[in-house]
Amino acid sequence: MKQLNKQAGFTLIELIMVIVILGVLSAFALPRFADLGGNARTASINGLAGTIKAAANIAHAQSLAAGLASGAAATLEGASITMVEFYPTADSAGIQTAAQVSASDYTPSGGGATAGAAITFALQTDCNVVYTAAAVGGLPSVVATTTGC
Repeated sequence: MKQLNKQAGFTLIELIMVIVILGVLSAFALPRFADLGGNARTASINGLAGTIKAAANIAHAQSLAAGLASGAAATLEGASITMVEFYPTADSAGIQTAAQVSASDYTPSGGGATAGAAITFALQTDCNVVYTAAAVGGLPSVVATTTGC
């Protein structure tokens, strides 16, 4: 009687097929995890925009609640915030202090203490937030640009 050979392991073809399948799966999965830095920068800019909006509204509320005159400095958490038209100015003593934006995290540029002045907080080119101080009788604006993140 012939004795049947019992298989004691994997064949070469089975091992090659497993390697091919793992290679195909990794080719599809790797790009999904490759560019998480862009998503993080976009989230950071959007978070900063929300922080600036909230800080401007809190300073505005504090200014009105304290009965301050237009242009008088408001106090938030012990810090003096320069104001224009009852909103923070677009400079380091205004919105940057009110929102507690660190110059080591975002690069500020421009700005001014007059109505309508704008300051930009950037991570890199086309990845920034622009705060424009309130114009006479108007509201401030906050615009986030995330196309270059």
